[in-house]
Amino acid sequence: MVNAVFYLKDKKYFGFSVSGHAGYNDEGNDIVCSAVSALTINTVNSIEQLCRDEYKKSIDERGSIRFKVMNPASKEAELLIRSLRIGLCNIYEQYGNDYIRVFIREV
Repeated sequence: MVNAVFYLKDKKYFGFSVSGHAGYNDEGNDIVCSAVSALTINTVNSIEQLCRDEYKKSIDERGSIRFKVMNPASKEAELLIRSLRIGLCNIYEQYGNDYIRVFIREV
């Protein structure tokens, strides 16, 4: 199962972590994992290339990613993180609790 956690401070998104594998189908044919990966990687790349925010990023050997914008996130970076949350929630609505879970954590 994929677990996505979005981090908020003062009601503003500033980071996320995505880990696990959906298990919807065999590796290489898992459309849930592919969709999650595409959305997540696009969000990271977009913040890196389109925003001037400083950030910390870590990706482990299993593909889990943690991404946090340092200082208050710009409006653009926050918008991109919110967009990722919307996309992952749409996957959850389509495929259900067995394959993906989305959490919001206030810090």
